[in-house]
Amino acid sequence: MASAPNLLSSDAPDHKRYFLTHLGLTERLLERCLGEALSAGGEFADLYFEAVTSTSLGMDEGIVKTAAQGISVGCGIRVLSGERTGYAYTDDLSPERLLKAARTAALIANGPQTQRVQGFNETRTPSLYPVTGVTADAEIAEKLKLIERANKAARDYDSRITQVRASINDELRRILIAASDGTYASDTQPLARLNVAVIAKDATNTARGTSGGGGRITLDFFEGNKSPEHFAREAARTAILQLGAIAAPAGEMEVVLGPGWPGVLLHEAVGHGLEADFNRKKTSAFAGLIGQQVASSKVTVVDNGRMPGRRGSINVDDEGNATQETVLIEKGILRGYLSDKLSSRLMDMPNTGSGRRESYQSIPMPRMTNTYMLNGEDEPGDILKSVKRGLYAVNFGGGQVDITSGKFVFTASEAYLIEDGVVTAPVKGATLIGNGPEALKYVSMVGNDLALDEGVGTCGKAGQSVPVGVGMPTIKLDRMTVGGTGH
Repeated sequence: MASAPNLLSSDAPDHKRYFLTHLGLTERLLERCLGEALSAGGEFADLYFEAVTSTSLGMDEGIVKTAAQGISVGCGIRVLSGERTGYAYTDDLSPERLLKAARTAALIANGPQTQRVQGFNETRTPSLYPVTGVTADAEIAEKLKLIERANKAARDYDSRITQVRASINDELRRILIAASDGTYASDTQPLARLNVAVIAKDATNTARGTSGGGGRITLDFFEGNKSPEHFAREAARTAILQLGAIAAPAGEMEVVLGPGWPGVLLHEAVGHGLEADFNRKKTSAFAGLIGQQVASSKVTVVDNGRMPGRRGSINVDDEGNATQETVLIEKGILRGYLSDKLSSRLMDMPNTGSGRRESYQSIPMPRMTNTYMLNGEDEPGDILKSVKRGLYAVNFGGGQVDITSGKFVFTASEAYLIEDGVVTAPVKGATLIGNGPEALKYVSMVGNDLALDEGVGTCGKAGQSVPVGVGMPTIKLDRMTVGGTGH
């Protein structure tokens, strides 16, 4: 086994020193574990070390009802042999336990050995988010003040607000990846999110409203335009609006999607279908369509993990690769998929740095980071004026998507009628029903007002959740099925 340079030296950046000083790792131990992981054969092995500290505070009915702090430390060891994956993990980082986990992964993936450990080459980590002064460093009292302010602002908004829940969650995740192909990378990843949920009631109706935001940020993020008061008033406004909303009409009609969070429809209906593992297995509606027209020529979609401070951004992915901006659809033409090391090798395609995992207990897979549609040339006002009768969907709640068929159903949490080019009555109970690949073909206008979400996105796949971002400008779809109980 080749000798590797000492990448865990005392003059390394803090997030590397952490694993040496606090967890007792050594370069020699990493080499031994990788060698053991490949001892039963295999093409590739990697080690993923993770240490997470987290805090969660929740207020309900003006009382702090939940408060928790946690620490999680562990290592996941993976061995690849063809399409077989052996995986084992441990929360005990003693050499004995690490080597045992490595042997377990090796036996699961058992196959012809084709690669030896070759020594490490450090991935230079960019700096997309702060490491010092993050929310995890702040005192509990400071975080408590934020949710107290949110609670007060929501209740002050309108006397019909009868219940308020406010919470703040943050974590500081340190990771270290070492692999048999020479990969060596580390990162320190802050993450924080403030949430507000309210219930409004009048004589006859009850309505809910939610809002929130954050990212990979310092605590002073919440002292600017994105204050607790901002999110509280937005949640309250949405709930009060719903009290007076009429039932959404049903049928096929023109639909305008607002900028920002409505990009979640793009994320679900299109983004998941462009992850390489679904296409390798030919279970995606986009399988085999690279180079073909899959959307209107006005549509360009990218996934970008390199946006400073954004919730979905990461300096390196969970396989130690630098993240990048990847063009998925360009002027309606499918250009590529999001890939990790396994898909890249099996599909003979570039690795886009999209290997992500929920924790050291999870196998990495291709995942989105910040996925959004690029600006077009239309004025948002002109888009609305062009609609004779349709729906203007400004915000979304939950939804369901079938990756294989591309079919989706989304619930609009804030939507309005458009009548003769004018936005009129708010509606409730509106659902958007369609097929991702088909829906994008009906995009006829794309605004110049691209916005990203406030920093609340969490994406689920195969039982794993990771933070993501979404976005889009205002767009018009000439045809979409709207579900509702109105006329």
